[in-house]
Order: sequence, then C-alpha cells, then structure tokens
Amino acid sequence: MTITITAFQRSPDGGRGLSRDTRVRWALEEVGQPYEVRLVSFRAMKEPAHLALHPFGQIPTYEEGDLVLFETGSIVFHIAERHAGLLPDDANARARAITWMFAAINTVEPPILELANARLLEGDKPWSKERLPLVEDRVRDRLKPLSARLGSADWLDGGFSAGDLMMVSVLLRLKSSGILDGYPNLAAYVARGEARPAYKRAFDAQLAVYTGKPPTG
Repeated sequence: MTITITAFQRSPDGGRGLSRDTRVRWALEEVGQPYEVRLVSFRAMKEPAHLALHPFGQIPTYEEGDLVLFETGSIVFHIAERHAGLLPDDANARARAITWMFAAINTVEPPILELANARLLEGDKPWSKERLPLVEDRVRDRLKPLSARLGSADWLDGGFSAGDLMMVSVLLRLKSSGILDGYPNLAAYVARGEARPAYKRAFDAQLAVYTGKPPTG
C-alpha cells in the first residue's frame, strides 16, 4: 500500500527542515519506505477534507490504506514499529528508545516551542524583554540534564533510534538561537543527526517544496 503524507504547500520555515513533515520524511527514509506527498495550503488545512484526516487542521498526516494518523510522535512510532531500523530488537532497549521519543516531544520540546513563540509572536510586546530570559532559562533547564545524560556518547542509548530522531528534530529548532552552542555535546549530537544520509534526503525533499527545485540526491 502506498504511504501518503501531507506537507505545507508553502513551508513557513523557508525550507530549513523545521516543518514537522520533515520528521516523518526522515523516519521513512531511515527505514527505506517510499512515500508520496500531498501538499496542502493553509486554507485547505482548515477545510473538511483535511480536517477529516487531522481534526486540528495541521500537518503532517499519514495515510496507508485504511489507516490515517496524525501527530508526528504517533506517526514515527508507527513507522518504527512496522519497519526495521528505528527500534532495537532487545525489548528493554526498545522500551528505552520509545521513552526517549516521549521525552523529546513531552519534556524537551514544549519550552523550545515557547521560546520560538516568545521571539516570533511576542517580540513586539512591552513585556517581551523581561520575559524572554525566563523562557530561555526554561530551555536550559531541559538541556542541562539532557547534555549530562548524553555525555560523550554518539546517541542517547546505544545505536541510533527513533528516540534520537525525535530528539534531534526537536533540538534543531534551537540552532538559530545560539543556546545550543552552550552545550557542545548536544550541538555535535544534532550535527550527527543532520549528517545521516536519510536526514539529508528528507531535508532536501522538504527544501525542494519551498524552492521549487528537485532534490539533488
């Protein structure tokens, strides 16, 4: 059955790989599964046809036969469970990898998204200058223990897994902030994720949507 995902017709991130469909593309590339992409406009995302796939009118969605999924964590988990390459065979290691997936989207990502909103949507507010350092500190409160846990290892728990895919995807949002530079091992961790061939293919595919140019690889 053909896998079809949805993505922004015009990505608001300018093709920098921050749009959430990149996570799903990356997972599919890691496990070697072909997929098709249906591009949707912001207007179409709020219309009944798309809302039937994603009740909150967002992207991405995932369609495979009669199965329809939304939320990147759920989609990546489904891909990882169904295809080899993103979850370890050992039951305990598999459970830990899944735990890191949840940690990425439930613990680490919320303050990072709060920071993005504070800078992009609230930067002109009179209280923004006072609030921004507080939000940045909340991000650092998550990065410090994550950095300590990673240490000098390449990945969070043995080999690369869906947990790393989700964590790197979350941390990528910090690259332009400069905050990640304060944690060299995390910056190197993100760079290792970006260097993976599967990530490069996913990134190029998402960039091609924005630029209108076909991927080079």
